[in-house]
Amino acid sequence: MIKMKSEIVSRQTIRPCNPTPPYLKTFKLSLLDQISPGIHGNMTFFYPSNETTDDFSDKSKLLQDSISKTLSLFYPLGGRLRDAATIDCNDEGAFFVEATVNIKLSEFLNQPDFNLMDHFLPTTDPETMELSNGAMFLVQLTRFTCGGVAISLSLTHKLADVSALLTLLQSWSSVCRGLSDPVTPDLIGEKFLAPRDELSAMSASLNIEAEKFVLRRFVFSASKIAELKAKVDQEFQNVLQSHPSRVEVVLALLWKCAVATKKLKTGSFGPTALFQAVNLRKRLSPPLPETAIGNFIWPFMVIAHEEKDLELDKLVIQMRKSFNEFNNTTANMFRGEGAPLAIMGALKERGEFFRNNREVTVYKCSSWCKFPLYDTDFGWGKPLWHVSINKLVTNTIAFADTRSGDGIEALLTLDEEEMALFEQNEELLKYATLNPSIYG
Repeated sequence: MIKMKSEIVSRQTIRPCNPTPPYLKTFKLSLLDQISPGIHGNMTFFYPSNETTDDFSDKSKLLQDSISKTLSLFYPLGGRLRDAATIDCNDEGAFFVEATVNIKLSEFLNQPDFNLMDHFLPTTDPETMELSNGAMFLVQLTRFTCGGVAISLSLTHKLADVSALLTLLQSWSSVCRGLSDPVTPDLIGEKFLAPRDELSAMSASLNIEAEKFVLRRFVFSASKIAELKAKVDQEFQNVLQSHPSRVEVVLALLWKCAVATKKLKTGSFGPTALFQAVNLRKRLSPPLPETAIGNFIWPFMVIAHEEKDLELDKLVIQMRKSFNEFNNTTANMFRGEGAPLAIMGALKERGEFFRNNREVTVYKCSSWCKFPLYDTDFGWGKPLWHVSINKLVTNTIAFADTRSGDGIEALLTLDEEEMALFEQNEELLKYATLNPSIYG
């Protein structure tokens, strides 16, 4: 067990390098942003020490200057939330924290301990949150004793899904490297879908009951994923005339094993539902640019009513059918005059489903596979690892590519007792490795 201590060295506000013009001072969010919780998502990148720029203060200065320039492009991020659908673009700025830890980067990455992740996140420090005064974008730069660093960014969910986060990272890192034409965001806001007045009283924050759950990391190598695909490919081809994806087969296995664990704990099988988030940008007609900033995600649902529905090939086929149906029908409801009512109706329907099916165990999945997050280079090379930690809700599955690009890392949250059983599941351990070293 690593004994890690951290110390915050400095905290400061970073304002945009150019003031936001008066006509842009009020930014109206879209309906999809309005109904998103006012929580901060986080992502942490770990970089080894680098001969060319090993000076911590140089790196810090470079990051701060580039944040200031980037905020002028992403001007709502330098503002403050006025209500669930409005940002006051008042240039109060982002918040930047410098910290140190008393261990080497290699000690941490050899077997990442998620209980230690709080040391890298600005949002877990009460004093930082108080001083940041409602900042929507916070960054913490942490130095390891070897000269390696961790860069954590915490970004409000009100304005950003993972695709928007990637656009911000691409823009910010290219400014940091001195490129003259950084990626520019498409700040669509209410032009996509105007917010609804009857929702204006919705809280911009999310109250989450403290649940006792734990987070674990499972890694699936390319060869193990190929074995999984081979198990279901023939039946999948027969039904759908195509091949299953990496994400589909890994997700089906994890869901199946999670439900088996639940049955071990409770003594009986219960119906289960899986919600999978979909990036709407390219699925809309006409499509939105990938650089559209905001929440352009919506989940589709797959239900397993009986235990036989959880056979691997059946699950993967059902997932693809539900996904195809979503693309062909649901995705169209986000465009046109009827869109606001259709979205409100879908939200109501989802709420009713949960109320009427309290016995259904729900799992939620989001995937960042194929997002080039390992290309995030601030001027001292690419990261050894990146990770985003969910500290809020249980029964979640988050996917990311491994650094090689052909494997999958899965971060899972489950009830403590269930996780103890889950990580001993023989079918799971045939394909997954529990929290291996980042160095392979």
